[in-house]
Amino acid sequence: MLRTYKFKNYNFMLCFFVIALSVIGYLAIGSAKESVQSRQLYGIFVGVAAMIIISFINYDLYGKVKWFIYGINIVLLIMVLVAGVNVNGSTRWINIGFQFQPSELAKIMLILFFSQFIMEVREKLNSLPMIGILCALMLVPLLLVFKEPDLSTSIMIVITFCIMIFIGGLNYKTVILVLATVIPIVIGGLVFILNEKNTILEGYQVLRIRAWLDPEKYADAEAYQQINSITAIGSGQLFGKGLNNNVIASVKNGNFISEPQTDFIFAVIGEELGFIGSAAVIILLLLIAIECFIIAHRSKDLSGAIIADAVGCLICIQGFMNIAVATGLLPNTGIPLPFVSYGLTSLVSLYMGIGVVLNVGLQGSKRKNTTDFFGG
Repeated sequence: MLRTYKFKNYNFMLCFFVIALSVIGYLAIGSAKESVQSRQLYGIFVGVAAMIIISFINYDLYGKVKWFIYGINIVLLIMVLVAGVNVNGSTRWINIGFQFQPSELAKIMLILFFSQFIMEVREKLNSLPMIGILCALMLVPLLLVFKEPDLSTSIMIVITFCIMIFIGGLNYKTVILVLATVIPIVIGGLVFILNEKNTILEGYQVLRIRAWLDPEKYADAEAYQQINSITAIGSGQLFGKGLNNNVIASVKNGNFISEPQTDFIFAVIGEELGFIGSAAVIILLLLIAIECFIIAHRSKDLSGAIIADAVGCLICIQGFMNIAVATGLLPNTGIPLPFVSYGLTSLVSLYMGIGVVLNVGLQGSKRKNTTDFFGG
């Protein structure tokens, strides 16, 4: 399980970027809701410890226990539906002495499973039966997460899965064929979802999409938070109003955004740290993703490339989705900002993912005749 590594290959820069982003999140959470700041600090310590320990565990081990990882993931997601804790209309947590959100851990567990599975079947990856098997394996956890309901995590699972099979060697003809099929289905599905007879999404999810399309009509209801979030970000200007400020003309201080420490933490950063703080968060997210992509490019095998690329894309795309919601570019999906939003399961799970990426980097040696996310 453990092996001897060259310490010089340890990616301290990636660690620095992740911890720096977590520190910004810790400070912003303290300003948004001081009562949970100490728990976030605890989550950072646990996450860093988990990252360090996992970074020295040979990631080849996951290939030997991939079905166990997949099975545990399914069991945890079923437990949510059977004995989960309902919060604000969604059942996404289970209580094991503390509240734990399996769907957040599922993102990392599925990356570990599919990275190993895809490497084993890469010679048959472009055959229709194998694509069917892969989709079926993905569909089981996807439906369990969607049933909670957790639309944002469902979307992230689909996106991450598509990225992994593309990195695994799915040819461009298949990609084009899939896009030609999926795009019309998505457009048609969106039209159906917005119809009064929709039975796919929950009512509040449909209203969020409608509010995004016509914010003025829903300004006092579903679009309320996003409109106030945009106002908060704009009011921060270049340097912001300062953390823990007492400014009366503050969206956060006026409680115009509910639960600002979670989904709308970027609004707090925009208002209190201004454009400088907002840009710092975006740059750190990009730098983390870039470091993951570099590690993937240098990985010793395909599974390592898939892990590093998938974790990098997960962090980058999830970060984009959160910020896009806060700025009104996407409907309100309820997705956390990586390493910044309050939420211990999300925080520790992402640190675990970075730990696996660090191990891929420790074993890195340029591959031959393989392809990573950048085609290297």
